[in-house]
Amino acid sequence: MNIQSASYSGLQGLQRASAGVTEATLDINRQAQASQQARQDVSQQNVAQQNSAQQNETQQAVTAADNSAQARAVQNPAQPELTDSLVRLNSEERNAQANVRSIQTADQVLGSVIDIRV
Repeated sequence: MNIQSASYSGLQGLQRASAGVTEATLDINRQAQASQQARQDVSQQNVAQQNSAQQNETQQAVTAADNSAQARAVQNPAQPELTDSLVRLNSEERNAQANVRSIQTADQVLGSVIDIRV
């Protein structure tokens, strides 16, 4: 039985889980920013539409907002859903906890082996 490989596997798993947590957190942040920007665009469109005295400017603002929304959609075509990112974040957290337990178990086994041999 190789205790070192169990510890090493646990550390590798913990590093993968940490990277997954970071990625899921970044996805959540991107989605929140995109949602906030979409709300601002809608708010700007509503303000522009309410101003009937400046109808030409309203049309230009709506067109510009639509173009900017389309440009953001082209830049980030495959953004994951917020719920998917939250589920992945929770999954990676559980994965990290499991790897920490495996490292702790390998440490306890190694301690027991040392105690038996001394």
